[in-house]
Amino acid sequence: MHLAAHFPGVNNTTVWADPRSRSQIEFSSFEHLARTAERGKFDFFFLAEGLRLREHNGRVHDLDVVGRPESLTVLNALAAVTEKLGLAATVNATFNEPYELARRLATLDHLSAGRAAWNVVTSSDAFTGENFRRGGYLDRADRYTRAAEFVATARELWDSWTPDGSSRPFTHEGPQFTISGEFTVPRSPQGHPVVIQAGDSDEGREFAASAADIIFTRHGTLEAGRIFYADVKARLAAYGRQPDSLKIMPGVTVVTGDTDAEAQENAAEIRRQQVSPQNAILTAEQIWGTDLSAYDPDGPLPDIDPVPDSEITQGRVRHGDPFAIVARWRALAEAKGLSLRQTVIETTTRQSFIGSPATVAAELTAFVDERAADGFILVPHLTPGGLDDFVDRVVPLLQESGAFRSEYTGSTLRSHLGLPEPVWKG
Repeated sequence: MHLAAHFPGVNNTTVWADPRSRSQIEFSSFEHLARTAERGKFDFFFLAEGLRLREHNGRVHDLDVVGRPESLTVLNALAAVTEKLGLAATVNATFNEPYELARRLATLDHLSAGRAAWNVVTSSDAFTGENFRRGGYLDRADRYTRAAEFVATARELWDSWTPDGSSRPFTHEGPQFTISGEFTVPRSPQGHPVVIQAGDSDEGREFAASAADIIFTRHGTLEAGRIFYADVKARLAAYGRQPDSLKIMPGVTVVTGDTDAEAQENAAEIRRQQVSPQNAILTAEQIWGTDLSAYDPDGPLPDIDPVPDSEITQGRVRHGDPFAIVARWRALAEAKGLSLRQTVIETTTRQSFIGSPATVAAELTAFVDERAADGFILVPHLTPGGLDDFVDRVVPLLQESGAFRSEYTGSTLRSHLGLPEPVWKG
């Protein structure tokens, strides 16, 4: 089993009101979570990215994180206070250039002695693109075209230095990039930093099968995980790859207690904290696409139809058909007698694994044993101590059963993941 830690704060998972919640920008927060992950022998530490402050109804979203530092800068600092833990940065392939980013990633790989990873994301969001010189966005159909050439170009740059330390000029000519010159950073300890791809769409799965070492995904049930796992692994052969060359790691949340019943009580309380009355209204507004401030979050669902193609929320993707979502919510609320807030709690924030440490360890192991995942990226609800309980209580059980390592056996992220160093293609 592979395990990674996601620094919380981008989505509704985070509980801001908890008195244990700390800064999203002070280095001590990043350091605490990273040191905890390394104490638990995790494969890597994972940072998300936000390129613009998301807005709701014309204002910065009250419940969203602001002031998030740039990921690679944070990870370069964490390289100095960790020894084995992989360090993964989310960096957008739409708003960056191959030479600059390949250089920054190779630098992190050198500074960390071979622990760097790049989570490749794309964007078709014109709102975010306003921050960038190009006018900054691509049609949705072009996002992965650019990303695939971006990754291939970065790998050409990393391969422009020979394994014995000689530099060679590079030239790349393609639809997205035409560049030539000499790369300034020698071949890094891993050869290439590990490449992660985040996405569940068909085009995202195909991109991961062709170019990624890890796919960061999400699926709520064992059966859904098995279907996704089989689909993505089956795509690898078309690219001459073996099943173990791509690790499937869904993002998950975990709540524990001394007993399964106590864990369920803890999970219910966390869900109530995550979906405050204010958050319930804001979440519903994202679905209905209109101002719902006149509605009572503890009352019935709005009796109006959603507004299609609404732009009430900027910088956040709307998922699915709002009419279908509203219909499902109304059916659920009627069947269970739920208020608007209770409906949001029921439909949006349920944790992935809930139970005693033994129950959680057994369920995580079953997902891996039954080929629904190769491991997990844990997304805690607290900054920075949200991983402590899992590392103290669940990890030892995974280690005792042989499902997870007791010690690191190598020093690079590729060694943790069981991935070979890329063959040099200079």
